[in-house]
Formats: sequence, C-alpha cells, structure tokens
Amino acid sequence: MTMITIDGSEGEGGGQVLRYACALSLLTGEPFIIEKIRAGRDQPGLMRQHMTAIEAACAVGGAECEGLELGSNRITFRPGRVSPGEYRFAVGTAGSTALVLQTLLVPLALAGAPSRLVIEGGTHAAMAPPFDFMARCFLPVFERMGPRVSATIKRHGFFPRGGGRIEIEIDPAPLRRIECLARGDQVSRAGTVLFASLDGDIARRIRKAALKNVPGWADDDITVRELPADQGPGVALLLEAGFEHVAEVVSGFGKLGLSAEKIGVTAGKRMAGYEASGAFCGPYLQDQLLLPMAIAGGGAFTSVKISDHTRTAAKLIELFTGRSIRFGEDGHKRQLVEIG
Repeated sequence: MTMITIDGSEGEGGGQVLRYACALSLLTGEPFIIEKIRAGRDQPGLMRQHMTAIEAACAVGGAECEGLELGSNRITFRPGRVSPGEYRFAVGTAGSTALVLQTLLVPLALAGAPSRLVIEGGTHAAMAPPFDFMARCFLPVFERMGPRVSATIKRHGFFPRGGGRIEIEIDPAPLRRIECLARGDQVSRAGTVLFASLDGDIARRIRKAALKNVPGWADDDITVRELPADQGPGVALLLEAGFEHVAEVVSGFGKLGLSAEKIGVTAGKRMAGYEASGAFCGPYLQDQLLLPMAIAGGGAFTSVKISDHTRTAAKLIELFTGRSIRFGEDGHKRQLVEIG
C-alpha cells in the first residue's frame, strides 16, 4: 500500500503534526510515515504526551504503529477500524488531556455507537487549550455539525504535576457542513482566576492586571476561585466572551519566572483584540474547526490572523483528503477560511 510521507519538521513542526495525521489516517484509512519528528524543538522526537495521543489512536482505531518510543524521530502508522466504546488514557504528566481528545474526537464522532472517554493529565497548562476552551468554545460549534458531546472536568491538573481528569461522552452522527461567518451580538463577559496551593494574592494580582486590559469589562466580570490544595500548585486565568453564535475563551497560566501581572496583561490584550476584531474564530478555534469541516465536505469561517498551526493543518488535510483550503479576506478586514 502506498504510504503518505510527512516531514515532521515542516510548518508548525510540533506535536500537532502527529495528532492531525493520526486523526486523518483513522478517518481516511490512509497509512503514513512521519520523519524528522519535532526536529527543530529543544527536545526533538516523541515525548510522553505525543506517545499517549498515538497510543490512544491505536487503541480506538485498531491501528499499528512502528517506532513508538520516547525520543523516536520516525513512526509508521497503519490504521484499522475505529471501534466505539469506553476508553481510559493517562498522559502520566501535565501533558494535555485536550490534545489527546483532539486526536480521537472526530473519528469517534463518526463511529456507529456512543463512546465514553476518561483522560487524565493536564487540564490547564501552557501550549495547549484548557478544558474550558474545549467545553465552552469548540464543542458547542462542533455539535452544530451533528454529533452530541458532553464534557465534564472531575479534577484540575496544572503544570508540572498534572493529575487532572476529564470525562467525555460522544453520541455520533454524520457531520454536516456549516458556515461560521458572523458571531452575532455580544451577550456575556465572564472571567475566572483558578488557583490551588498558592498565595491568593497572586490570583488577585492577575485579576487586577487583566481588568486593566479588557475595555468595557466591569470589576465583577472576573472572579477568583480557590481549588482544593491537592489539585495544585497552579494558577490559570480564563476569560470568556459570549456572542450569539460562539464564545471565545482566552487563557493564561502561571509558571516560574512569569509575573502575575504579565499573565493578566497578555490574556487581557488578547481578549480585547478578539472582541475588537468582529471575527467568528479566535486563533485556536480556527485550528480545531478545519478537520471536522473538511470531513463534512466543506465549510467556512471568519477568523483573526491565521496561525502556523492552521496552515500546517490545512496542508495535512489536503495531503490525506485532496480537499483544498483557501485563505483570504471577507471584505471587512477579517480572515476568511473556506474548506472545499
């Protein structure tokens, strides 16, 4: 059988290439080889969270994978048949639970029966969408395409300890094409600073800095919530802007050497930029929507600046499906992405 060959160092050059390729392989039946995995990273090759996502794809999709070991820079993946059911996966670190879900969601959403996933690891850590983004921003849009998905967080997991737990129930259905061009009027604003096993003053400083950088937000729009100490140490800022047709969730996370004020300022400015843009998608939702829209046969959305993750995903989709993705503008200085 002809193998699709992917240079893992091109484009975004990270774990997204692995996750997208596994999902596309399960959906299309096309086997693939990835070489030069994460070649440009400080720690190249497979890390624990990447292995968990691939192992999960193998378990759910009856797939075989050669080269699946820590530090490996090359894998060969041969898909089987996707089997709905109950699965549990543990990243073992603060590696992202959301990114494991990203690998499995669309294949299971097209399976012939419901599925239930329990994924343990990081739920609120840098370099990955937090649980709140998946539950409040992405999944409601995804459900408009047909499948029903419920997401519950049982325990928060911060970097570096992890230990979080999410539970996902998927009721499959054929994917239908949708267009996400207008977000509608704004209907809500809400923010939370979550913290555990840290001085509460850190959370209050993050809140104060964020409020100074989101025009139009009131003092009581952002609250502070302390979690049980055994879920820490950690702190996360979550800002949500609700519109008629979509909600955007912007986040910021604490780490050593990063001031509370910097976390609040950065997230606040990102939210202010999104609110002023008029676009449907923020920079992370655009990446998430490409795959289901491509499998549905097409779709379109407006967005803010197109990310490297999105362009990389578009190239992989074309490689596996032949479906083209066009990037342009919509006449209102918003990016327009058209699939198929």
